[in-house]
Amino acid sequence: MAVTTASLSAPPDPHPTLIAALDDTARAWLEGGAAKVAAEPAAVRRLFPAVRRRCGNGRLDSYWTVDEAARAVLLTALPLRGQALADEVARLHRHGDPAEQRAVLRTLPLLDLGDLALPLVRETLRGNDTTLIEAALGPYATAHLPDAEYRQAVLKCVFCEIPLDRVTGLDTRADHELARMLADFAHERIVAGRAVPQDILPVVQAFPDVVAGRAELKHALKHALTDVLKEEG
Repeated sequence: MAVTTASLSAPPDPHPTLIAALDDTARAWLEGGAAKVAAEPAAVRRLFPAVRRRCGNGRLDSYWTVDEAARAVLLTALPLRGQALADEVARLHRHGDPAEQRAVLRTLPLLDLGDLALPLVRETLRGNDTTLIEAALGPYATAHLPDAEYRQAVLKCVFCEIPLDRVTGLDTRADHELARMLADFAHERIVAGRAVPQDILPVVQAFPDVVAGRAELKHALKHALTDVLKEEG
């Protein structure tokens, strides 16, 4: 049973699809807004909160909602670089509502920020909003989070019941230590008489030695895996 995961690649540039989906009024507003941001970066601060009202918030594709995509267009129009860009993005995140924060987090892979946006990811992962945690664990976090922090983020997803197939890059970043941590978590659940989340099984099964010498855990995981395979079959 293979580890499944969200795509590791950067999200699609939403601009062409979004422009085709918007009506004439919304399209003109967004194109005008992007031009203003390119000429005057601070303009993004007044335009960013207005996006949902001006462009809508329906689903655009599997990655973007309309408002997230429109905000991504504004963010990618910023002519800033390096720390200046990171500071402006952090400001929008800090003063934004959850929808605006999700847009910032989802757009990070499209911005040339290096490690400069990791504080935003870390701040989000300390919170409890599962939609924000999921947005934070996209291609940017997978590319830049250190191993120890990535493992802790995956474990937090398990605790928060965020499906692991929504965690970007799990198939490439899962390692022996993460498998051990998930096996320990599963053991605690078994001792407490609680069910083991089935989506941790592929990671644990990929490193069989983490359950060596733990007969009860091995037995429980074997039966859980058998149930999963029956459902898939």
